[in-house]
Amino acid sequence: MVHPPIGAPPRCRSRQRFDMHIHAQNLLSLTFAAALTLSTVPAIAHHGWSWADGEQITLEGTIEDISMSPPHPTLQVRDAEGTVWQVDLGNPNQTARSGFTGETAQVGDPITVIGNRNQDHERAHMKAVRIVIDEQNYDMYPERIQAD
Repeated sequence: MVHPPIGAPPRCRSRQRFDMHIHAQNLLSLTFAAALTLSTVPAIAHHGWSWADGEQITLEGTIEDISMSPPHPTLQVRDAEGTVWQVDLGNPNQTARSGFTGETAQVGDPITVIGNRNQDHERAHMKAVRIVIDEQNYDMYPERIQAD
């Protein structure tokens, strides 16, 4: 039987440490990969236009609520039939560049929204490319406005 030199850890303890080190590295890699994947899923699901119809609609109604919170400011707009629509605006910087701020409009103001409706027509949800308040245009996505 061969004995390790005096002061050297037993061979089995070294192997256990090595196995634990490899296990820790694998666990860290998997955790990082999962976090990276999960952090991008909401962004992919939320951003973009793939959830919206290609054809634009015009919604006329009254503002019920205004939220300027990230990731996208939103409006709640009640139409003539009483349906309340969620209207997503651009990201906060984009919305501000359009000239629309939290002080631009108030609850109760009439509004016209031009944008793309959710493909699921059961949902009263759209993404605005332009909103019009008091005959003033606020273009969230000027490059996406379809000709009248």
